[in-house]
Amino acid sequence: MKSRHSRVMTVSATAYCQHGLTASGVRTQHGIVAADTRVLRFGTRLRIAGRHGVYHVLDRGAAVKGRRIDIFMPSCSDARSFGRRQMQVQVLSADD
Repeated sequence: MKSRHSRVMTVSATAYCQHGLTASGVRTQHGIVAADTRVLRFGTRLRIAGRHGVYHVLDRGAAVKGRRIDIFMPSCSDARSFGRRQMQVQVLSADD
């Protein structure tokens, strides 16, 4: 499905490594992103500059507000090393 709102936006990105269920009910795994669902709804597909693959907004967090995303990484060491970065994301689609 093509999005009516396809765009590129700059976000502040961090990473997390907490294994378990996301706010949408799926298990954490590569390709999952937490976002403020007022900015990027659950199911939104993203391409993140400098990262391989397509990511899906399937989680949210108390500290993820506005134009911020939190990228799931299975390794806590990798998540800590990632730090905070300004990144470009391309919004590919949003589920309605």
